[in-house]
Amino acid sequence: MKLIASLLLTACTVATAFASTATAPAAAASAPAAAPAAAVAKAAKPDLAKGAEKYTAVCAACHGADGNSGSPENPKLAGQHPEYLVKQLQEFKAGKRKNAVMQGFAATLSDEDMRNISYWATAQKQKPGFAKDKDLVALGEKIYKGGIADRQIAACAGCHSPTGAGIPSQYPRLAGQHADYVASSLRGYRDGARTNNLQMTQVASKLNDREIKAVADYIAGLR
Repeated sequence: MKLIASLLLTACTVATAFASTATAPAAAASAPAAAPAAAVAKAAKPDLAKGAEKYTAVCAACHGADGNSGSPENPKLAGQHPEYLVKQLQEFKAGKRKNAVMQGFAATLSDEDMRNISYWATAQKQKPGFAKDKDLVALGEKIYKGGIADRQIAACAGCHSPTGAGIPSQYPRLAGQHADYVASSLRGYRDGARTNNLQMTQVASKLNDREIKAVADYIAGLR
């Protein structure tokens, strides 16, 4: 019995040693994969000077010299979360978000350009907006803050915060955005023209034109 136990112990020791040796190369092979990710994170610091230069050349004509678009059809970029802006530019470039004009511009940008532009735009001060339709603003506030429970429409504030500040890297800032642009985006989600956010598609699909106009107008006046 002692001899059998000794043999079993020896076999287990050899098997353990073999398993350790076999898995070592796999672990070593996976180690370099993590290194580039860390390197990218360290190298990701944006260059605001380059961002300003590229923004002026590519974006300013439509979005304003300081990120505050003068046209209500084009969004204000000033003060927006950089992660959101980078994501949108990447999706324009990839064709995931459809817009012929923006796709053309985004196609000329590298990932570094996108990051530099986005962080520069974020650093600019957004000019406040204002609600225009007094008859609708109360409805817009109701939808934004509380949703429409009987139609299972979620409150905008749940993701974009009560003040419209959004949540960095998750949900964009809405406060002060042009009402025309917000309404256009919501209709795009609802009608299938914009398909790069399933959650927004589900929410917008339940809103009618009057409700979209109301919530967009309320958002424009948020501070």
